[in-house]
Amino acid sequence: MSGSALRDHLIRLIGETGPLPLSHYMALALGHPEHGYYIKRDPLGRAGDFTTAPEVSQMFGELIGLWLADRWIASGSPARFALAELGPGRGTLMADALRAMRAVPAMLDAASIHFVETSPALREAQRARVPQAEGHASIDELPGLPLFLIANEFFDALPITQYQRTERGWCERCVDYRDGKFTPVLAPVAAANDKALAENVRNAPIGSIAETCPAGTAIAEEIASRIARDGGAALIIDYGHAKSAAGDTLQALRRHQYADPFEAPGEADITAHVDFEALAHAARRGGAQPHGPVEQGAFLMSLGIAARAARLSQNATDGQKRDIEAAVERLTGAQEMGSLFKVLGITPPGADAPAGFA
Repeated sequence: MSGSALRDHLIRLIGETGPLPLSHYMALALGHPEHGYYIKRDPLGRAGDFTTAPEVSQMFGELIGLWLADRWIASGSPARFALAELGPGRGTLMADALRAMRAVPAMLDAASIHFVETSPALREAQRARVPQAEGHASIDELPGLPLFLIANEFFDALPITQYQRTERGWCERCVDYRDGKFTPVLAPVAAANDKALAENVRNAPIGSIAETCPAGTAIAEEIASRIARDGGAALIIDYGHAKSAAGDTLQALRRHQYADPFEAPGEADITAHVDFEALAHAARRGGAQPHGPVEQGAFLMSLGIAARAARLSQNATDGQKRDIEAAVERLTGAQEMGSLFKVLGITPPGADAPAGFA
């Protein structure tokens, strides 16, 4: 179905109900059951709109797999556990992680593998790479077992709520349709209370924009409560900021170029930077222990990506060696993914700092 169908649907909805909360607009643009961006396409790779770390190099998934293996051993090597990934893309990360885990005796025999995914197009690619994985529509469907979970570039695509500080208080930003285009507008009345905003954000100057992601903090709290109850560990990896702060981070990508989030709903990937401080607070509310966040570059270096690259280069051609070097730079370089991307660990309460967070 073409993007025009979603555009018409949004115009009709706004005409019937008035301007939509940004979170509602974003949820429909990305996840409308027929016309949503993630429902109808594989957005990854050169032919898509963006490239994620697992698609850059096998080293990323392998190191994540070894981190999860280390946590499994530290947890007493439970005889049955759920190995889960939220938003697993094409299944590349999990396939690479499983290959690394084969070196750990009995681990794969104990694992049941689970993908939480809403995209029919991506589910097909996931089945091809990890056919033994069981698919789920939400985290609520995961079994009540020790949970070892990875979420890479999952939280950035969850709908956000935006507020702008005005003379009358913090007003929610909505999306209207005016003069032939979708455009952000402010609700006429200030939000009933500003407790949803981080304490250090509430007194930001007039005109400031603040963001919250209720879906993200709810999912982080649910992950944490399961780990606190059943054991396990989780890694959340995404681009974002370590501390809560005011700012407009809503963005869109189309064909690897930045685009206007309001120009072509359903045709571009709409995301926002992840507030890792908010996720850490959610993990504590869930009864678990957060670790970090730390920068992705430092995390991967501490896990041994340089040694893994050297090992891969031993029998590589000159061209392959250059590709390996470029992949390490892409994943860890401060001007690439190394600083913007952060890593948050979640373990049961009282656990020592895991690898990468010491």
